[in-house]
Amino acid sequence: MEVKIGVRSVHRELVVETDLSAEQVEDQLREALAVDRGVFALTDTKGRRVVVPVASLGFIEIGEDEARPVGFGGTL
Repeated sequence: MEVKIGVRSVHRELVVETDLSAEQVEDQLREALAVDRGVFALTDTKGRRVVVPVASLGFIEIGEDEARPVGFGGTL
C-alpha cells in the first residue's frame, strides 16, 4: 500500500510503502488526530519509521490495494 503524506511548508511529499491496509492507515490517522499534539507514524516495508506531527500534516493520500500489471502486454 502506497501512502503519500503532504507536510505543510515542504515542497515534496513523503511516499511510504507499507504492509498495512487502507483501513489500518486510516485508523492510525484517526488515533493521531484525536490526541493533542499527536504524531502520525507509519512503518514502511523495510522497517523504517516515518513520524510526522499532526499539526504539520497537509494531506494524506492512501493508495489502492491492487496488483500492478507487469510488462508490455495489454488487454484489448
